[in-house]
Amino acid sequence: MHKVIYDTDPGVDDAMALLFLHRHPEIDLIGITTIFGNASIETTTRNALFLKREWNIAAPVAKGANVTFDPSRKEIGWPTFVHGDDGLGNIGVPATIDLPVDPRPAHRFIIETVRANPGEVTLVAVGRMTNLALALKEDPEIAKLVKQVVIMGGNFYVPGNVSPVAEANIHGDPEAADAAMTAPWKVAIIGLDVTAITTMSRSYLKAAADKGDAAVKLLNDLSQFYIDFYKHAVEDGMMVHDSCACVYVVAPELFTTITGAVRVVCGGIADGQTIVKPDGRRFPPGDWDNLPSQTVCTGIKSEEVIDLIRDTLLRA
Repeated sequence: MHKVIYDTDPGVDDAMALLFLHRHPEIDLIGITTIFGNASIETTTRNALFLKREWNIAAPVAKGANVTFDPSRKEIGWPTFVHGDDGLGNIGVPATIDLPVDPRPAHRFIIETVRANPGEVTLVAVGRMTNLALALKEDPEIAKLVKQVVIMGGNFYVPGNVSPVAEANIHGDPEAADAAMTAPWKVAIIGLDVTAITTMSRSYLKAAADKGDAAVKLLNDLSQFYIDFYKHAVEDGMMVHDSCACVYVVAPELFTTITGAVRVVCGGIADGQTIVKPDGRRFPPGDWDNLPSQTVCTGIKSEEVIDLIRDTLLRA
């Protein structure tokens, strides 16, 4: 059984990933921490509470950071054209949800939960890495106590999606991402190399909703705006970025990987670029030296991943 804290900025693909984590029999979802990104921290936290209520999820929700790890960075605005004004596809999420938020800030929730479960907790981070960086800054020793960190973010051998070289989650807080990638814990990075070629069609999702319960029907409803956005890149479907990271937790054999030290460019025209120095390659001394070797996903069995997502969503 994998004990998981899900660090998220719901977000449409975040919602699918949350339902996957909630329903997979090998996952014990022990916490949901929110981060700003797809919408403001107030909106992403409200959305997490909304999904917790609608899907009867027991895990507590802890509100996370609302500014970047380096607070001097300027916010670039919310991607409402991707996820809608309410962050969940403009389905009309209530303004307030009558559920409590954990009293601890997200990074403190992460620290205390990891310390209470040493060697057992997997952090699945599918937004900006700010909460992870804050937790490391406050309590560096937790890096030795985390089972693994699975990140949806970055791009290595394919273009970015917010600049030619950068993916949105990393570009949103590069300093935090660099701190997370270089910490002495085990990181698996599921980036655009694999998520951009893993798509779910509108008809495939509708077929699942027709077969499934109210939770899957809600997921189908809130995904329509997102699918419409992707018409420039996907033929009547969507990339399932965040769910790929969740699949990696339970089925890493569906991915092809390399290992090496990873750094994130902070500043300049390549701001947010993720760069791996593959293990076994020799270079002159540089900024990748003496850093942990992390796992970078470079290939994926997309059809098997999509089918696993569907089968898990349909587990009521």
